Amino acid sequence: MRTLLDDVLAGHRLTEDEAVRLLKVRDRGVFEIAAAADALREKTVGDVVTYVRNQNINVTNLCVNACGFCGFSRKHGDEDVYEYGREIVQEKVNQAKERNVTEICTVSGLHPDFTGQSYVDIYSWIREAAPGIHIHASNPMEVAYGARKSGITTREMLIWMREAGLDTLCGTAAEILVDDVRRTICPGKIDTATWVRIIKEAHALGIRSTATIMYGHCETEEDRVRHLAILREIQDETGGFTEFVPLSFVHMNTPIYRAGVARPGATGREDLLIFAVSRLFLDNFRNIQASWVKLGPKLAQLALLAGANDLGGTLFEESISKGAGARDTDYLDPAMMQRMAEDLGRTLVQRTTVYEPVRPSTPASGASAAGRPEPGKI
Repeated sequence: MRTLLDDVLAGHRLTEDEAVRLLKVRDRGVFEIAAAADALREKTVGDVVTYVRNQNINVTNLCVNACGFCGFSRKHGDEDVYEYGREIVQEKVNQAKERNVTEICTVSGLHPDFTGQSYVDIYSWIREAAPGIHIHASNPMEVAYGARKSGITTREMLIWMREAGLDTLCGTAAEILVDDVRRTICPGKIDTATWVRIIKEAHALGIRSTATIMYGHCETEEDRVRHLAILREIQDETGGFTEFVPLSFVHMNTPIYRAGVARPGATGREDLLIFAVSRLFLDNFRNIQASWVKLGPKLAQLALLAGANDLGGTLFEESISKGAGARDTDYLDPAMMQRMAEDLGRTLVQRTTVYEPVRPSTPASGASAAGRPEPGKI
């Protein structure tokens, strides 16, 4: 293992079999893998820790799908079903502007009455209320859904979304890009080939995206690495991914866990290894995000010692992980992020959605404005 890690740091590209072996390590070798990933992180992006000031707007929880890992979606007749119209969406956008947010992120349920026009309307409402804000929204599933409901191609749907104000696409709805697993956890979602095709279409149109994985349910190490390999292949071809975001399965309120199909989430060992092995395997990704929403702040900080360099967003509102049973998901103060970074001897830097440094006009909630990093460090 030490020889393999040395080879990776010297430029060797991990094979899938080698990555699987690393993910299966169960002894103190976990820390050696994390240390190698941390060294590669330092070489790739330096010692800054980044974050984005963003706000989530989940427009509706009404959804035609019934994914086994989801505790967020609702059906007609449920007491807590909701749908925001233009007035509420723009009210939330105005709140975001008051908070010096640079990004609005919106992903919602697949409302039975939505068409492609519905997504265009949402982006238009946001753009009207905040002309200069970055809209990071939807995902390949929503693109496919809007296209089907409007009788157009997914490429045409992406162009329509872009013209309405979409800046970057969420790389969610990926879960595990292995169809046998998808048939178990999200049979109503698009298959792997369709997800890959839509992401490539987006990148070809100049719409960059994030990339994600949801792990810790009923997949194997081999499935995780196959997923990583697909992402690496896409990035080789398009270069369109801005970051990779491992999402640890939040199990408590989900159907597949309650039915005994899924495990009760990933262990701490698995969490650290997915970050470390991802850093070592995804040699064409600069940025790996530790989602404090999924991990909690303490484990997210440890992920920064295992290959991650980004803490994600402030959010201000979060419904999807909360619906699955996660706690304290609505907001993480940049002052806490700064403490997490400085405790590791690193500098916290506010970034844009596409990882350009930002100097905030005013400090957030008592946090001092982070200085700019050295050129090329993000």
